[in-house]
Amino acid sequence: MTGQLVGQSVGIVGGGIGGLSAAAYLASEGADVTLYEQHDEVGGVAGRIETETFRFDTGPSWYLMPELFERFFAHFGSSPSDFYELVRLDPNYRVYWTDGDTVDVPADPEQAKAAFEERESGAGHALEQYLEQAAETYELGLDRFVMANRTRIRDYIALDVMRSGKAINFLGTMDDHVDSYFDNPKLKQLVQYTLVFLGGSPYNTPALYTLMSHVDYNLGVYYPIGGMMKVVDAMEAVAQSQGATIHTNTPVTAIVPDSEGVTVTADGTPHRHERVVSNAPPAHTEQELLPDGIVDRKATYWDDRTVGPSAFMLYLGVEGTIEELEHHTLVLPTDWKPHFEAVFDDPAWPDRPSYYVNVPSKTDPTVAPEDGETVVILVPLAAGLDDHQAQQDEFRDQILTDINAQTGVDLRDRIQFERRASVSTYRDRFNKLEGTALGLAHTLWQTGPLRPGHRIPGVDRVYHTGGSANPGIGVPMCLLSGEHVTEAVVADVTGNGLLQTLR
Repeated sequence: MTGQLVGQSVGIVGGGIGGLSAAAYLASEGADVTLYEQHDEVGGVAGRIETETFRFDTGPSWYLMPELFERFFAHFGSSPSDFYELVRLDPNYRVYWTDGDTVDVPADPEQAKAAFEERESGAGHALEQYLEQAAETYELGLDRFVMANRTRIRDYIALDVMRSGKAINFLGTMDDHVDSYFDNPKLKQLVQYTLVFLGGSPYNTPALYTLMSHVDYNLGVYYPIGGMMKVVDAMEAVAQSQGATIHTNTPVTAIVPDSEGVTVTADGTPHRHERVVSNAPPAHTEQELLPDGIVDRKATYWDDRTVGPSAFMLYLGVEGTIEELEHHTLVLPTDWKPHFEAVFDDPAWPDRPSYYVNVPSKTDPTVAPEDGETVVILVPLAAGLDDHQAQQDEFRDQILTDINAQTGVDLRDRIQFERRASVSTYRDRFNKLEGTALGLAHTLWQTGPLRPGHRIPGVDRVYHTGGSANPGIGVPMCLLSGEHVTEAVVADVTGNGLLQTLR
């Protein structure tokens, strides 16, 4: 701890991954940190459902980029292994296509290359080249841009960044970029599906995000025994060990800054802080929590943003074991463009959806009884859809019927526990813009310095953190967001923030 924030009172609104990360980093700098969480436990969208026999992660379920988790815990003198057991999955995932074809994507990149070669002559070598380029983009992008906390356009034209041109010269779409490597449409899907984690599609996400294939194929897919909420529990413990105070069941209804500090109204009571970090969605913070007219953005700013997909989620406790599904299973149409069009271009409930089935009990015996399985189904949907009860019921039956048709698994008469989430859940429970399940999509115009930064235009002493702020969506990026917003607070408190602005 450098102690640069000793004597500073900092409030944090929201205990999602970004809020917990910020709480830990700010407290480690000596700040008096108080976190206000509206729900009965922290985690935000990364929540849990527990019954006597089944346990579900309600949010993120893919543990990717393990080095960033290591980085977070190492800062506080610990490691992930101090809190949870990590297992590398093999295969990474299974894919069923709607034409009856299927493939397991192995954890070993050499085996993956062989699998590609079986489907297209030369595709193994093409995958090797693709992953080499993806690795270079990942290393340079992470080192020069993400880890370096570059949030302004001028930062991206600095001399050292210009030398990284190979890593950022991918302004076309992922779909166009992947076309230059593979002809087989299924192989193209296998290197592009990770865009779902960024809230984008192959047709609106910059080719820069080819780096996600390095994350998938080279770095590997992991799972923490006990579920992703073990990570949340560990982060909460770390924040508290640094001195942060966490209040749950404490909704915030107003953030009012002035020249000397910020008043946070939490559970009806005003609290004074020198500074406040909001892990609530940025649109909600700016439009609902801050005073009207204080933010220096054009009136249509949030209306003009492209939000990532929402989701229809089914949490099912199922009787009996399931051999046909892997820990991670994807069901994909051979032509997935109509689904992406239904999400981004012409919002509608999809007729031929792509979807994901998570069965963590294949790896983790603690989340289901010996004679049962924990099953989570995620179907990406357009944000803003009307999801009235009858529509949800109809879509639920459609998806369960489709799983039976595509994978041979009929879950319908085996369900012992069921709960769901949909567009309205993310809108009403989590204050997400248009009910997105993720945040702002990583389109070209919402990447890097074009994404909302930590400092709010026109507002002093209040900051953003989390998936819709820089650097972006995903648990690893939210870990970094908490670190970066702490750097911004330290810079402003010590006067370096003004110097950075003048440079």
